[in-house]
Amino acid sequence: MSNKPAYTPLYLLSSDDNNNKIYIKRDDLIPFSFGGNKARIAQEFVADMQQKGKNFMVGYGNARSNLSRALTNLCANKNIPCLIISPSEDNGSRIETPNSKIVKNILGVQFVECDKQKVAQCVLETLSELREKGYNPYYIYGNEYGTGNEAVSVRAYLKAYDEIKEQGKELNVQFDYIFLATGTGMTQAGLILGKQKNNGAEKIVGISVAREKAKEVEVIKRYINSDAIEEIEICDKYLCGGYGAFDSGIEKQIIKMFKCYGIPLDPTYTGKGYYGMAKYIKECNIANKNILFLHTGGTPLFFDWLSLRKDN
Repeated sequence: MSNKPAYTPLYLLSSDDNNNKIYIKRDDLIPFSFGGNKARIAQEFVADMQQKGKNFMVGYGNARSNLSRALTNLCANKNIPCLIISPSEDNGSRIETPNSKIVKNILGVQFVECDKQKVAQCVLETLSELREKGYNPYYIYGNEYGTGNEAVSVRAYLKAYDEIKEQGKELNVQFDYIFLATGTGMTQAGLILGKQKNNGAEKIVGISVAREKAKEVEVIKRYINSDAIEEIEICDKYLCGGYGAFDSGIEKQIIKMFKCYGIPLDPTYTGKGYYGMAKYIKECNIANKNILFLHTGGTPLFFDWLSLRKDN
């Protein structure tokens, strides 16, 4: 994977009943490891690790994690030793998914399993063990409490915002809104900082996939400075019970997008995000606007959903 990915496609998708023009930016088509926003973010972590002279990558994520897949795949590409600290699900279970199988069975990367309540202890123990073996490890989230490395993760979409602006100029379009599924907050924070740097005018709306609005805003605040806090716009109406949960409306949206446009969405992130965007536009009576949906990827999760459908 090159240090600078080619611009991903951005094009007019459709027009709705209120004369809004809906555009889409296909970060799922980044040409590495099924693409997605985590492919961009993984690049930033690897570049920072190398710049700091460290030589062992330590990631964090559960079995469904797109970041774990993209990060371990990039490390394999660059011959960087890597492991993933992996917490259990909220109910204590562990599930096998296409992402976990890619990481373990194809890439051969170790998952260091830990209890969700003992992550900090596990991080400290893992880093200590690696140092005893002579490595200089890099933990993607900074310290054992997951803080201290926020600036690195947001660089990816601060840069991607520049892409969006350039592509908008090529299409002679000024976007009024940018919508995306938001979870960890890294992607939305990067877009907000990019907008701030470029004096952008569009409204950036995150459709939360896991947390209620107040909690998600606090997560994003970790990544941005106080001058940009007023820019945080979160819609939490379509959580469907939390991370990974979805309803028939989201499923219908996924089916429609694939039938009409051949675009895979997933119920955890992009399907929930696109469905939430469509509802938001309708409920807020938005009309005659140029609207961009950022497809943040997660294609393996499309197949997770497909394998769980009752009609299979």
